[in-house]
Order: sequence, then structure tokens, then C-alpha cells
Amino acid sequence: MNTIEAITTRRSIRRFANKSVDNDTIKEIVSAAAFAPSWKNTQTARYIAVTDSATKEKISAEMLPSFNAATVRSAPVLIAMVTKCGRCGYERDGSFTTKKEDRWQYFDAGIACQTFCLAAHELGLSTVILGIYDEDNLPEFLGLQKDEVLTALIALGYSETVPVAPKRKSVDELLRFI
Repeated sequence: MNTIEAITTRRSIRRFANKSVDNDTIKEIVSAAAFAPSWKNTQTARYIAVTDSATKEKISAEMLPSFNAATVRSAPVLIAMVTKCGRCGYERDGSFTTKKEDRWQYFDAGIACQTFCLAAHELGLSTVILGIYDEDNLPEFLGLQKDEVLTALIALGYSETVPVAPKRKSVDELLRFI
């Protein structure tokens, strides 16, 4: 699969087949995702793979809205995308490099999430990035450190179906030359 094909054929999947994902495959995805670009190569992305069904059920029942809970229950793996804080957007003396201050870490997290999803797609797995969860309790439940923030959840597994691509805006609508 080439890069354009990966980009144009990847879909956000919310229903997964009842088929497990082995740990070596998850490691292979993370190994590829480690090449995601980051601010001054800070490599702040971290991943927590939740594969235990009881743990996924507790997260689904207590820390997710119902529409995301159904997705997580369906997926054999829930990836918690974690960002190490205090690194992106900073100089060595602790000052901010840009007016974006520490917000740059979320840009890097987005790049890492998409890189993870494209790597999974290359290996025949499907994903959906979830951004709505209990931001007060889930980080503590996952055991995040004070210098870490939960930036997204990624449901991971084998797709139950292969959906058609949704309609996309035209290049003329998306692009301006000046």
C-alpha cells in the first residue's frame, strides 16, 4: 500500500469483528508511530494498550458517553494516547518559543494519532480516534503521571465491514493560492 492509498482508504470504524489483536502487532504499530514528527524531535507520544475486557468494560461503563462506550466494547483493543507535557514548544531554559506556548503538544499528538492509525491500516487493522471521555477520572484510572495528559483514545481492531468513503470537499473549496 502506498501513502496516498493509505490516506484515501483509511476509515474511522466503530464496529469491530470479534477477533483479537496480538501484542506483537500492537508493538509493530507503535514502532512505526514512533516515527511521527514532533517539536524538536521531543517524541512526547506514549501509548497504553488496554486489552483486558474487564478493564475496557469499566472504562466503557463509567468513563465514556454511550456512543463511544459501544465502540470501545466492540473493539478488542483500546489505546490511550498520552502526551508527555512540558516539552513541546519550550526552549531549554523553560521559556516558550512561540505564542502557542504549550498548545503545540496537541498538534504533535494529532500527528502521532494519525501516524498510529495509518500504521494500523497498513497492517489490516481499523481504528477510530475518540476525543470524548471523562477527563477527570480516566487519566487517574489509567495511572497517568503528573507530567502526562490523556490526549485521545483510539479503538483498534479488525473492521466488521468496509465502509464507502464519505463525500469530500473539492480541492477548489479547500485550497487558495495568493
